[in-house]
Amino acid sequence: MNFRKPKGTKDILPKDIYKWHYAEQVIRDVTALYNFSEVRTPTFEYTELFKRGVGTDTDIVGKEMYTFDDKSGDSLTLRPEGTAPVMRAFVENSMLNDAPLHKLYYITNMFRYERPQAGRYREHTQFGGEILGSDSFYTDVELILLAKEVYNRCGVNNFKVKINSIGKPDERNAYVAKLRDYLKDNLAALSDDSKRRFETNALRILDSKNPGDRTITDSAPKILDHLGTESRSRFDKVVNELTKLSVNLEVDFRLVRGLDYYTDTTFEFVSEDLGSQDALGGGGRYDGLIEQLGGKPCPGVGFGSGLERVLIVAEKNGFTFGEPNKPVIYFISLNDAARDKAFELIQALRKNNIACETDMLNRSFKAQMRDANRLGVKYVYILGEDELNKGKGQLKNMSDSSQSEVEFDKIAEAIS
Repeated sequence: MNFRKPKGTKDILPKDIYKWHYAEQVIRDVTALYNFSEVRTPTFEYTELFKRGVGTDTDIVGKEMYTFDDKSGDSLTLRPEGTAPVMRAFVENSMLNDAPLHKLYYITNMFRYERPQAGRYREHTQFGGEILGSDSFYTDVELILLAKEVYNRCGVNNFKVKINSIGKPDERNAYVAKLRDYLKDNLAALSDDSKRRFETNALRILDSKNPGDRTITDSAPKILDHLGTESRSRFDKVVNELTKLSVNLEVDFRLVRGLDYYTDTTFEFVSEDLGSQDALGGGGRYDGLIEQLGGKPCPGVGFGSGLERVLIVAEKNGFTFGEPNKPVIYFISLNDAARDKAFELIQALRKNNIACETDMLNRSFKAQMRDANRLGVKYVYILGEDELNKGKGQLKNMSDSSQSEVEFDKIAEAIS
């Protein structure tokens, strides 16, 4: 049997992994600048967490989760999104008692059963951030700026931020009633998905990609026109602050996001380089989620972004991720005794943080030189019988082919 990776998954091979390392380091650097701390949660959670936190009428819970019963009969689900597990950890570990404000980030794998396409995998890597404890509009702005800075440092500049507000729950409920009244007259013309959503989650009809649905909803009531004074003022402050900071914005009445826990601000980063599935990442506020999961009332805002999509756009833009890590020096051994000595010297250099490599296949001198060239090392150190007798090896500088004798205990000094 020829084994293959499961559909919708991806192998990240050594020739590409340095790009991931680069992006992950950018995330760690930027989150440090913004004073975010990393949080790691389990790969699976009790299924009820996502049903309650994300919403039973969402596509994630209804169609996309990998759910199974363990040997105890408990229903568990592989993590399909990042916010609910972080909130669970926040509540369970009483983090609000430690400080009034928390800024958290994660880089982790997610699992969703959906149709694989460019940048969308059934197992993918996501990074995200959460600010918990403040309802200030500045927290919305800061989270958007953090994501923008990560994208920029990864060579992704050609994007815009779509933004909307879905208000407080009571405002949204009143708006949805008006939306359903409008849609009733066009119900027969809606797509099957939107007909289903009309009964379960009518707000999501605005987000439909079906051309017929979009034509119908073009003239639908706009939620921004039905917000209370406080919610509208808050949204205007977010937009004004981002505009002042030169963020490329578009107010989009269709941006309602797919998760039930959002309140007020919703936003999404989009790039034309991704084609029809143009979202780089997105998020919004969820001021009632922590209380919904059993915690004390605590406002919050968060976002998540697929790392695969960031890399796709960066590569389309011709971004250079630096170079893969490579050894500084390669030890060529001409006999078994030399090989023993080389192994000893290599361990001493590695303790001084000098990356080394040597031949493990007992190859010829020419083959070892070819290997050194393939790896792109700066130096080669040659050891044979004469060198062992002298206590000195031949150090070759690969950039200019110059060569000199260097004592065993002077190698680090010679290549520094």
